[in-house]
Amino acid sequence: MSTPSSSSSPRQIAWPSVITVISAAILIGAEVFGAAFAGGWALAILFGLEERGAHIIQGILFVIGVIVMVGFIRGAQRVEPFTR
Repeated sequence: MSTPSSSSSPRQIAWPSVITVISAAILIGAEVFGAAFAGGWALAILFGLEERGAHIIQGILFVIGVIVMVGFIRGAQRVEPFTR
């Protein structure tokens, strides 16, 4: 009645899942970081900021983009596990 332990079997990388998540991350990352760059530029013009202000806003939006991407990868890894 005992079931074999899954820790005794070697873990294998599920390459289709890894490739799917990486491909989606590249696509979404391009959109997120492109939006951070364009949004920072647009907000700087809207508020009448100089070039330095635009770079600061772009940096803040870039950090927010990194947080979004980390959340995406973690969520995707729960849906598409990387190991079997």
